[in-house]
Amino acid sequence: MSFTPDIQAFVCHYTSQQTLAEGVEQLKADGMPEGITLNRLVCTGKLQVSTLLKAFENGADAVYVVGCPADKCHNRQGSMRAAKRVLAVKKALEELGVEPERAEMFHTERGFHPEFLEAAKQIHAKISTLGSCPFKGEDK
Repeated sequence: MSFTPDIQAFVCHYTSQQTLAEGVEQLKADGMPEGITLNRLVCTGKLQVSTLLKAFENGADAVYVVGCPADKCHNRQGSMRAAKRVLAVKKALEELGVEPERAEMFHTERGFHPEFLEAAKQIHAKISTLGSCPFKGEDK
């Protein structure tokens, strides 16, 4: 049986702007794995822990955040705030007996960078190995 993970990506407008300029279809042609939903944010610093946890509640097998490099954040400290929130989600998952690797933070430069796609491929491979999230009930 084939497993396509449901992965929710929360991405900074600035780090994804050029990457997504040609549209999702071009991104798929460039190697974006199936099952990843991109959620663009004005700044990843606005992302709340509750939003990441809600993604799991809604059936995601994993979540990841792509923000600016720590020393080059367009909104000063936004990506560092996001990293702290991802860490909080990882800790919550661990306390619930779920693999903390189901939540990740990546920092990439602005513009089109292979690192943006590499982050997607990396988490997709990891979650494909881990399998479905234990939070998913049989009815999801």
